[in-house]
Amino acid sequence: MAANNLSVLSALDTARTQWYHVTAIVIAGMGFFTDAYDLFCISTISKLLGRLYYFDPTSSKPGKLPRGVNNAVTGMALVGTLTGQLTFGYLGDKLGRKKVYGVTLILMTICAIASGLSFGSSAKSVMTTLCFFRFWLGFGIGGDYPLSATIMSEYANKKTRGAFIAAVFAMQGVGIIFAGLVSMILSKLFLNSYPADGYTTNRYLSTQPEADYLWRIVLMLGSLPAILTYYWRMKMPETGRYTALIEGNAKQAAIDMGRVLEIEIQDDSDKLAQFKANNDYKLMSREFVRRHGRHLIGTTTTWFLLDIAFYSQNLTQKDIFPAMGLTSKAEQVSALREMFETSRAMLVVALFGTFPGYWFTVFFIEKLGRFKIQLMGFFMMTIFMLIMAIKYDYLKNENHLMFGVLYGLTFFFANFGPNSTTFVLPAELFPTRVRSTCHALSAAAGKAGAMVGAFGVQYYTVDGKESQIKIAMLLLCLTNMLGFAFTFLVTETKGRSLEEISGEDGGKQDEADMGMGETKPAYN
Repeated sequence: MAANNLSVLSALDTARTQWYHVTAIVIAGMGFFTDAYDLFCISTISKLLGRLYYFDPTSSKPGKLPRGVNNAVTGMALVGTLTGQLTFGYLGDKLGRKKVYGVTLILMTICAIASGLSFGSSAKSVMTTLCFFRFWLGFGIGGDYPLSATIMSEYANKKTRGAFIAAVFAMQGVGIIFAGLVSMILSKLFLNSYPADGYTTNRYLSTQPEADYLWRIVLMLGSLPAILTYYWRMKMPETGRYTALIEGNAKQAAIDMGRVLEIEIQDDSDKLAQFKANNDYKLMSREFVRRHGRHLIGTTTTWFLLDIAFYSQNLTQKDIFPAMGLTSKAEQVSALREMFETSRAMLVVALFGTFPGYWFTVFFIEKLGRFKIQLMGFFMMTIFMLIMAIKYDYLKNENHLMFGVLYGLTFFFANFGPNSTTFVLPAELFPTRVRSTCHALSAAAGKAGAMVGAFGVQYYTVDGKESQIKIAMLLLCLTNMLGFAFTFLVTETKGRSLEEISGEDGGKQDEADMGMGETKPAYN
């Protein structure tokens, strides 16, 4: 650490873990809980939408969303998320993290409710309205990515910063669990209101019209966490790093952080000019590219490649679950029973595969480091997906238990791996004045990958044919291998201050350290 570092920054870096850290994790994490619930609950209701709105009385088969409609319904929120990430990421650097932080929750609340109230006189109009509101829901969700990550990184101390940022992101796992749990409970309650048990070939019972309330309730419940979090999010002070280094008000930063840390912090306004001189270059300038270009390529490419696999797995669960024996064939069950089984299967996979991986990252990220965890995750995902692809026929027909275990392990190592570290690294590698923007660029690249999964892989496997799913898994193996390779463009960040990592403290750049995962400082 350079000797001329501001007292407020040193105080933040060396602060003991205390209640305000926990509060910040919960406040930021509840945003991610909401994000995950809103993004993934669509997987539990998409088949129900098809059976309700595209049921053909002359056909012996249940209704099904057309490919284009299915892609739009499941993927439109991802388009909005990408747009929101870029917009709010930029505004977070220009206007301040706190000023735009509450706007994201307001958008998420309004649009979650509006999604459940989607209206129209025809199936097309209802789906169009739903896609419109889910785009703006995603827009609000997108803002939460760079803002929550940046705020948590700038509040945390350097010894536990990675664990705190990972803990915020781990709330995504809780949101996925609740998306399955809420859908399962509500569908079961609706099922219990019928005398039949849901196993039927009767056309009327297979498309209960009362189920139209069910999917709307599931979507609208996504507004509750955002509503409950808004007050506390608005009470958070602006981060000390933004107030001091961007607004140029070291005195206010010392007051705000001194109140939070319950200590007295010296006002170092005289040192601000030196900090500005060390970092007087623009985003994407030659100097930025020299210092951080390789890291930005690394964070964007790895997140893009990871999300192709991660969102393909999540969004196509409803097609893979029957192959694993976790759900019945659509022709054998009612619409409500099908939703119940899909939600139950999603809950089981999330509870035993997805959720533990997030928290393994929280517990081990400061011991193993971001770099090793990301490499390990990409490697293990490649191995398990390759086994499932090669042995797909055997696993599907003869060994459902092993299929389920392998499928769950891919989620475990996605989350105890790149799904967590790609969120952490962009919040640490870049300077304060472009940190939110660079995180937004990285996250937007990830959502571009998610859109490839939603509009590409989802489109390819919508029929659920064995050959389609098998080829899709092989392609996902390739993206994971590429993610492993591009990880070597980022560097290890554990145990160092944000200013030391980014060079904001005036340290001299060491070119040899850029991008190969070394634990020594990137700026000496």
